[in-house]
Amino acid sequence: MKKAYIYFENGTFLEGSSFGAETTAVGEIVFNTSMTGYQEIMSDPSYAGQFVTFTMPEIGNVGVNDEDMESAKAWAKGMIVRNYQKRYSNFRAEESLDDFLKKHGVMGISDVDTRFITKMLRDEGSMMMVASSLIDDKEELAKILRQSPRIEEINYIEQVSTKEPYIHTNGVYDPRAFRYTNPPKAEAKIVAIDFGVKRNILNELSSAGMEVEVVPNSFDAEALIKRYENKEIDGVFLSNGPGDPLVLKEEQQKIKKLIDAKIPMFGICLGHQLLSISHGYDTFKLKFGHHGGNHPVKNKKTGMVEITAQNHNYNVPDSISEIAEITHENLFDGTIEGLRYKDEPIFSVQHHPEASPGPKESRYIFSEFLSLLKR
Repeated sequence: MKKAYIYFENGTFLEGSSFGAETTAVGEIVFNTSMTGYQEIMSDPSYAGQFVTFTMPEIGNVGVNDEDMESAKAWAKGMIVRNYQKRYSNFRAEESLDDFLKKHGVMGISDVDTRFITKMLRDEGSMMMVASSLIDDKEELAKILRQSPRIEEINYIEQVSTKEPYIHTNGVYDPRAFRYTNPPKAEAKIVAIDFGVKRNILNELSSAGMEVEVVPNSFDAEALIKRYENKEIDGVFLSNGPGDPLVLKEEQQKIKKLIDAKIPMFGICLGHQLLSISHGYDTFKLKFGHHGGNHPVKNKKTGMVEITAQNHNYNVPDSISEIAEITHENLFDGTIEGLRYKDEPIFSVQHHPEASPGPKESRYIFSEFLSLLKR
């Protein structure tokens, strides 16, 4: 295998093996503790602009298939793994991870100490990095990194959001029948604002009993308010997405208009953060973020602990309890995972209740949105 080289902004320089696309790329480095779902992670638009270090040591062993894509392409800048398995074995597989990454122009780097990288990020926090299978000179890579914009300076929403509105028609995937189901008859209609939405979020909304119309991030707030007043729609969903939510000034102003119009709303991840900012409570950046499929979250209303999927570097402040009830709490660090706004038909969660490929313990939240719309 060809060599690949990594230079981190703290000066650390590593050598590994290259698979996937041969290129040079700059991005933010994070680590993900999921044991499954590398394809879903790489095709999640929320990872745009980021390299993902997988703590699971064996990656590539089940190949890749079109059905498990969370969007139309791979959005992550690259993936860093301990061992890449060239030989894949799964009856649903259609191609290797190597071929998949090459097709989407995404780097893969193996044969590096991912435990070392993870510990470094835990100690020092998420940081920028550059990786290349074409350049082996440390000083040249350092120069490229210094001259590149940081992730918080880039609006990735413009890249990942849909360009045209569409109606989403699929339900959730049935693992026994190996196909996507047909959703039930809709009991309400919503508009989903696409900041980088995952396909399985839309599947869960449809399967919970909602007709889902997906619109770009450049949505017209006044038009949505008018449609709500004319009873053409019942509510609005704000999706997940990449990057720093404080960058999205125009979107924040539009969401404020929807809040003032008392439109029922539900937000996930970036949508959760944008609702907080639009209420006047700015987000802050976590040291190394939450990325994985094994994060315990306490439902403060039921007392139950749910194992959740997470992917975010930003969080809402504790002071938002002045205007919202905290419904969910992260048991790793005590940060806010869910809110229900006082005197407003609005709630949101920081984690990913669709959680494909799993766990599915939080999917009831989609039914709660339907109940809110029907009330």
